[in-house]
Amino acid sequence: MTQALKKAREKGLDLIKITEKTSPPVCKIGDYGKYHYLMQKKARGQKHKKAGELKNIRLTFAMSEHDLETRLKTAEKFLKKGIKVRIEMILRGRQKRLAAFAEKKLNLFLQNLSSSLEFNVERPVKKEGRGFTVIVSSR
Repeated sequence: MTQALKKAREKGLDLIKITEKTSPPVCKIGDYGKYHYLMQKKARGQKHKKAGELKNIRLTFAMSEHDLETRLKTAEKFLKKGIKVRIEMILRGRQKRLAAFAEKKLNLFLQNLSSSLEFNVERPVKKEGRGFTVIVSSR
């Protein structure tokens, strides 16, 4: 450690301790002000990224059971990461007449999701434009 301090002083730089969990501790020679600024910038970037993130999952009227399971796993993955999820069911053409069936299918998807994971429904199932949407977030 003393040799590293000597080398850092010779170069006019600082000795920055990266981690002290190992033996000997991991250090690097560099400008501490620059290192501190980069670490703060990195922390700010991570903080803002998660705040407004919203992922879409689109279901269709005639979707197979396996495809629904795949979408369910994807929704679970996002909710476990703390990301809000908008689940959409788009209706086209004659499917618009069977809106009640589509709403039941969307509610069934939510029931399957609730059996594996706890979540909050931020905006309940609502008819919007060509279909139904619901926004959920993790607890």
